[in-house]
Amino acid sequence: MPSTIDLRRRIRSVKNTQQITKAMKMVAAAKLRRAQERMFAARPYAAGLRTMLASIATRVDITKHPLLQTREQENKVLLLVVTADRGLCGAFNTNVIRGALNAIAEKGWTEVHLLPIGSKAYGFFKRRQYPIRRHATQVYQALSLETAREIAKDLTDDFVSGEFDAVYVIYNEFKSIIAQKVTLERLLPLTGEWDKPQEQEIEYLYEPAPEVILNELLPKHIEFQLYRVLLESAAAEQGARMTAMEAATKNASDMISYLTLTYNRIRQAHITKEIIEIVSGAAAAE
Repeated sequence: MPSTIDLRRRIRSVKNTQQITKAMKMVAAAKLRRAQERMFAARPYAAGLRTMLASIATRVDITKHPLLQTREQENKVLLLVVTADRGLCGAFNTNVIRGALNAIAEKGWTEVHLLPIGSKAYGFFKRRQYPIRRHATQVYQALSLETAREIAKDLTDDFVSGEFDAVYVIYNEFKSIIAQKVTLERLLPLTGEWDKPQEQEIEYLYEPAPEVILNELLPKHIEFQLYRVLLESAAAEQGARMTAMEAATKNASDMISYLTLTYNRIRQAHITKEIIEIVSGAAAAE
């Protein structure tokens, strides 16, 4: 049975830990609010860009653009694994890594190269047999469109040169504060609403030509798609951390209650024993 001194030390330690988890929850809540604002602000632009691409694609031959050409077989694939740079967010990072391993096993790709985004993904896969094309860490501290543009440019160059047959990304999609969904999307070659015939209700005059506009918009679409993925992952990370710290705070409170009850029982037993000894001694003296 532990002593009362050990129990007091453990209660004090758990209370200190509880203060830390409370603070981390409040910090995550503040960061989540900002991440949600950026994510929700990006969604209308992404929808508008996709609508414009779908409209322009009906007026050009999309098979001639290298970013829209689908290869017969996806043998050599580049997979982006988007995780966080830090832990203490529940199963956020583990779910993405497990999803990446399952995708590699199920898709039947002949050769897979990885591009880990986030320290957790890079730390895991650098010890595995999968070749790492490049990696990006600490991108969430100052996340901007320029960060996504640098990564997207390398992806586009590798795909156009024929280095890879397809480029996929796996990440945690933000659903709500308590729910994140591991999602696998194909970034290249691009597919979307322009694959379907569109109704041309209004005939527009384009200046410059639709082909030129399409060539300008497609790279921007890839950049913004990757930027949206990073924003989704950043918001999902803060939501997962907020939920994990709330659960940790509750568990600490339950543990403090249990330890306090145990401490009181031991203390009461010691007091009762001392009273019995005093009464026994007084009775013997008589």
